[in-house]
Amino acid sequence: MLSAESRDIFAICVLAALGSLLAGWIMLKLRRSPFSPVQSLFYALNYAITRILWRVEIRGRFPIQPGQGAVIVCNHRCPVDPSFIALVVPRAVHWMVAKEYFEFGPLGRFLRMCGSIPVGRGGSDTAATKTAIRTVQDGELVGIFPEGRINTTSQILLPGRPGAALIALKARAAVVPCYIHGSPYDGTTLGCLLMPASVRLEIGQPIDLSPYFDRAGDREVLEELTCGFLRAIAELAGQPEFEPRLASRVYKPDA
Repeated sequence: MLSAESRDIFAICVLAALGSLLAGWIMLKLRRSPFSPVQSLFYALNYAITRILWRVEIRGRFPIQPGQGAVIVCNHRCPVDPSFIALVVPRAVHWMVAKEYFEFGPLGRFLRMCGSIPVGRGGSDTAATKTAIRTVQDGELVGIFPEGRINTTSQILLPGRPGAALIALKARAAVVPCYIHGSPYDGTTLGCLLMPASVRLEIGQPIDLSPYFDRAGDREVLEELTCGFLRAIAELAGQPEFEPRLASRVYKPDA
């Protein structure tokens, strides 16, 4: 029969052993993870918020294998839309983000930590496009919102820009369409972080662009593919009759 003091010592030893096993398991997971320790912490926090606060329902599975580059295209309803995509992609997605956001201290550091690519809003940003192309060619994922800005209208999609088509063709990669329904947004980033929501994420099948790989310099091809991406997103939203439009300012295929 153990004394009370012996039982306390035994309990402490058991807890210490369990703590060591847990720490070892976490270290093993971090070594095998495609994310840095800081990124891993962020993705764990993101998982908790998106699942509990925003109750995300996922339909479909991400179709791209590890080590294979691709371009993800998605509708854009709020600043945290990339958080929902992160739930189904087991590696970092390098989102193209307006470069002015990188000028804000904490936000800029956060975006760089996530591997985001700064891009100008003025239409053609050759440097950003080339960075995105190299990223996909290196077997990474690049995320793009073809609408170019948050859609606050009643339309399912705003007019699209051909940047995603240009990058995918130059990198000779597939495009994965996604649709997010129910994103929380009250007009401010901080506000949407505090809003409860019921979000549905639809993952589409990859779009094979191989017949067009040698036509990245053809403006009509870029416009045709862009409209095709928008239709694919609309179909995931249950609106196959949607007629896409192109934004007035078009990217020049000069990357």
